Amino acid sequence: MRKVRRKETIRLNQQCLTKKEDENDPFSIIPLDLIVEILLKVPTKSVASLVFVSRKWLTLIRGKDFINLYLSRSSPRLLLAVFGNNVEEQFLQTCSQVDPSSDHHRLDITPHKDDLDAFSPPIRGLFCRQMGSKIMIGNPSTGQLLTLPRVKTTRRGILSLFGYDPVNDVYKVLCMTILQGRQRRESRVVSEEHQVYTLGGAQRKWRMIECKHPHLPPPPPCVITKGICINGVLYYYAWIKSEASLISFDLISEEFNAIKLPEDIPCIVNYTGKVAITSWPTRNGEVHLWILEDANKQEWSKVSIVVPCWIDLIDIQHGYRFRGTLGTGELIFTPSTYPINPFYFISYNLKENIAKKVGVEVLGEPDASRGVYFDHVESPMFCQM
Repeated sequence: MRKVRRKETIRLNQQCLTKKEDENDPFSIIPLDLIVEILLKVPTKSVASLVFVSRKWLTLIRGKDFINLYLSRSSPRLLLAVFGNNVEEQFLQTCSQVDPSSDHHRLDITPHKDDLDAFSPPIRGLFCRQMGSKIMIGNPSTGQLLTLPRVKTTRRGILSLFGYDPVNDVYKVLCMTILQGRQRRESRVVSEEHQVYTLGGAQRKWRMIECKHPHLPPPPPCVITKGICINGVLYYYAWIKSEASLISFDLISEEFNAIKLPEDIPCIVNYTGKVAITSWPTRNGEVHLWILEDANKQEWSKVSIVVPCWIDLIDIQHGYRFRGTLGTGELIFTPSTYPINPFYFISYNLKENIAKKVGVEVLGEPDASRGVYFDHVESPMFCQM
C-alpha cells in the first residue's frame, strides 16, 4: 500500500516553510531544537555563512528569536578600536574578556582622521562609527559594515549616538547638528535638527523629531564619554545655558528629558545597571560616584570606593578613569592618556576586595589611539538598512 506523505509545516519567525520546499536540505531529518543547539556552539562568523545551506537555515539564523538566544549564550569580550590621525592601519580587535591573550579576531576598517568620540559603545554585538556626515554600523563578528544614508543638515558639525530599543527590538541612531569648533557654556547656540534612524525600519531614512529641551553637547575635548545606553535610554552630558545636565533620550517614546547633575562631571558610566557620573580616581585609588536612583524625581545617591593596592598597579605618569561595572560586577579602570602600548586595565572585585592589572596585546602602529569597550558580545545578526 502506497503511503501518502502528509504535508507538514515548520513555523520559524512567522515564515512558513513546507517540507516539500526544503526536501533537498540534507539536515531536514534533524529536529529543529537540535539544529539550534548545534548552531549556538558554532563560531559567529561561521554561523553567519550557514544561511546559504537552505531557506530553512536562512530563516532560522536571521530570525530575532535565534539572535537573541545566541546573544544570551555569548561570552563577554573586549572590543578595541585602533585608529588616529596619520594612522594607516586602522582596525577593530576583539578578544576574550576573561583571558585577553586568547581568541583574537580582527576587522580592518577604512582609515579616517577619527577622534575617540567617533565611536559609540557597542550594543548587543553592533557598533556605530561616525565619519564626518557619514555614519556606519558594523558587526565585528561577521565583518559586515553598513553605511547609512547621509545625514541631511544645514550645519557641518554632527553628533551621533547609538542605542537599542528593547520593546520594539530595533537599533536606533540619534543624530543632531552642532556648530563645529570650540563652544562655551554660556553660548546661545544649541543642538538642532534632531533625527533618528531605525536600523531595518520600513522608511530607510532619517526622521526629524522634536526636542523640547534646548541643550548643547560640548565639543570632544570637554567630553569624557560620548554617551551610554541603558535599558532603552540614551544618556549623554550637555550644557543647558551655563548649567551642566544629563540628557536622556528614550529610544521607545523618542522623547528627551533633562536631569540636573549633583556635580559638574562629564564622565558617565554604567554602574550595576544604573547610570552614574564618576570623579577621577585619586592617587590613592579613591573614586566618587553619584548614581541616578530615580530619573523622574531626579534623585541621586553617592558612593565612594577605594581600590586596594592602587599605587602598585598604576603608572603614576598616566591618568585613569573609572569605566563602570562589568556584567560580573567587577569595577574597571583604564588609562585616560593615549597611546598606551602595551595596553592594560585595572579590574577590581568589590566582593573579594581584590584588584589586579590585566594586560591586553593590541597590534597596530605604536602611535595609534586605542579605544576599549567591555562586555561586547558576538552576534550573527545581518544588518539591514
